[in-house]
Amino acid sequence: VMSPVRGGTDVTPPGAAPAVSRGVAVLDALAASDTGTMTLSDLSRALGVPKSSTSAICTALELGGLVRRDDLGYSLGRKLVELGGSYLARLDQVSEFHRACLESPVFRDETLRLSTAAGIDTLCLARYEGHPAIRLTTNIGDRLPASSCAQGKALLARLDDSEIERLYHGIDELPRLTGRSRRTVSRLLKDIRLARARGYAVDEEESADSVMGLAVVVPTRGVRAPILAISVTKHKSDWNDETRDVLVAELKRVATMLGNPMATG
Repeated sequence: VMSPVRGGTDVTPPGAAPAVSRGVAVLDALAASDTGTMTLSDLSRALGVPKSSTSAICTALELGGLVRRDDLGYSLGRKLVELGGSYLARLDQVSEFHRACLESPVFRDETLRLSTAAGIDTLCLARYEGHPAIRLTTNIGDRLPASSCAQGKALLARLDDSEIERLYHGIDELPRLTGRSRRTVSRLLKDIRLARARGYAVDEEESADSVMGLAVVVPTRGVRAPILAISVTKHKSDWNDETRDVLVAELKRVATMLGNPMATG
């Protein structure tokens, strides 16, 4: 959901209920907070609306369990975990993803993510960690710049170049997670064109130092199904062409299975 607040200015989209839009903006602001807690004054400035209005919104959210209040201020409430869990429970591919990883002799000991597109980011919906797992900062619900990870490039590769350029319009320099993260849209497009030609996307230490990534898109089940990508990460020290080819083949097999449960082998 796009926040209706940009730079402290209330820009509720036409036709949207202001109270609901501002409520979403409160949740977005708390989720983006470094400490996870914001005072009423902080939220008021972030929303660009008076403290009295912000207080009324926060009270409604608190009554619904979506936020909690203590002496330090407001933070996200446990009800959001229940809602997120309910959403994921209805997303069949999540449970199928975990089962496929566990049953795969190739993936059983690897580290994988199931992600979806979120604007110019990717959103992690599920993760599978083998033994030993590669400890990354990506947890369920976390976002990564699409330009800096394999799953993001795989999802972007579904779009035409012109659509990608519109998506990044006005962004002169892309977000950087490491020294190898792509800086410009033109450089990113080179990777995406290569991903289309190969049938898979690569992350070469662009989201984390010494970590390589591969990803493919899950075939869409229907018009209402979310667009998903499955990715696997490896330490650079364990990386070679043969390993890459084996992982890509298994990614494609699992992706096909997730996209079509009736598919075999």
